[in-house]
Amino acid sequence: MELTYIVIAIILGLVSGYGFYLFQKNRLKEEKEKILEDAEKILEDAKKEAETIKKEAQLSAKEVVYQLKSEAEKEIKEKTKEINYQEKRLRQKEELLDRKIEQVEKRETELNKREREIVSKERILQEKENNYNKLIAEQQHLLEKIAGMKEEEAKQELFKKIEQESRFEAAKLIKKIEEEAKQEADKKAKEILSLAVQRYASDYVVDATVTAVSLPNDEMKGRIIGREGRNIRAFESLTGVDLVVDDTPELVILSSFDPIKREVARIALERLIVDGRIHPARIEEVIEKARRDVDTAIRDEGEKAVFELGLSGVHPEIIKLIGRLKYRTSYGQNVLQHSKEVAWLSGLLAGELDVNIKLAKRAGLLHDIGKAVDHEMEGSHQEIGAMLARKYGESEEVINAILSHHEDVEFSCVESALVAAADALSAARPGVRRETIENYIKRLTKLEELAMSFHGVQNCYAIQAGREVRLIVEPEIVSDEECAFIARELSKKIEKELSYPGQIKVTVIRESRFIEYAK
Repeated sequence: MELTYIVIAIILGLVSGYGFYLFQKNRLKEEKEKILEDAEKILEDAKKEAETIKKEAQLSAKEVVYQLKSEAEKEIKEKTKEINYQEKRLRQKEELLDRKIEQVEKRETELNKREREIVSKERILQEKENNYNKLIAEQQHLLEKIAGMKEEEAKQELFKKIEQESRFEAAKLIKKIEEEAKQEADKKAKEILSLAVQRYASDYVVDATVTAVSLPNDEMKGRIIGREGRNIRAFESLTGVDLVVDDTPELVILSSFDPIKREVARIALERLIVDGRIHPARIEEVIEKARRDVDTAIRDEGEKAVFELGLSGVHPEIIKLIGRLKYRTSYGQNVLQHSKEVAWLSGLLAGELDVNIKLAKRAGLLHDIGKAVDHEMEGSHQEIGAMLARKYGESEEVINAILSHHEDVEFSCVESALVAAADALSAARPGVRRETIENYIKRLTKLEELAMSFHGVQNCYAIQAGREVRLIVEPEIVSDEECAFIARELSKKIEKELSYPGQIKVTVIRESRFIEYAK
């Protein structure tokens, strides 16, 4: 019974399963048919869309082709137009070249014709020249025979005569010009110079180049030298000055080319002598203090000089350099005092001539500023001074006055000329400068040798410490006009070959004496 139920259940299950299978199969068939319909529909839509895209692409391609064709036609037209223009220009150039070629050919023909004419004329001229040379040679031979001298001898004689006449005429002209210039200038120049010199007054202090220091007694020399010379070695190494201790009683000498170092050494040594404590540590301390005191004194001297002259706007470094000039001498003349004197004289001369007084004073004070450091730098004191003035902002007029006060360069303004004149006045004042006897004798000897080198000079004398030379000429040989020529040439030789302060006056004397005796 139970088996029957089981069989029935299995049969029912198989029947229901087969029914479900048939249902699913029908459903899948329907879905497949639907999918096929959808696919056909999609395929038809795709075909329609493809047709549409194809038509649009064909239209776009036609439009692009049309546009490219239009652009190509336009470009072809432009190129054609440009080619036509170029062809036209080429034709014009060809026509122009043809015309120029015709002109060149025509000119070439004319030139060939002229060349033939010139060759013909040259041949004729050469024949004439040969004839003239022949005639000249004959005439020259005839003249030499008549004159009794050769051509070269006649030339030399003619040149000699022309030279003598030219020198004579030149000397006359020089004398005439100098006399006219002197008549115009001497009176005013003497008036201005006399007023300027009379209005300036100054006491002069001449500083020695070697400093001597007095000692209270000779025992102090031993203390200065120290045990085994340690004190004097320390002093010399710290100051850079040679300390000379010799047999001179109660005196030692400080020797150095640097005046600032010598002044520091003098102050330090005098303080050590007064203090009495002389040993290396104390020497170093005193020298350092003396160096500071000298720097202060230098600055004070520079400020004092600037204040005395009423100047303003001077650079502090320039003021220090001015102060250093107090310890610098030239031919025994104190350079600071000389610079102040030149500044005063320049200002007075500028006032007389109604030009810039402040500028003249400033240039006069700074004209020798290079001497403050010329022992430390290469170059002349004019070049060094101009370099320093330019560095610290001085004007071009002041720089020119510094460069030209020895007339090495041309004056650019009146004030520069006044500074040079004032410098000469200050240096030429009698007694203001001194030089060694050897240099003095050499200068006088050379001066007399230059004077005696001129033809017709009988005697010469150097007077006024070599500031004037007088020549006595033979009146039978040298004329008045030639005297002026000799004076001028001698002054040029002196300027070229001698070195001297100030200026040298050249005087040529020609005197004729006629003596008869009554019997």
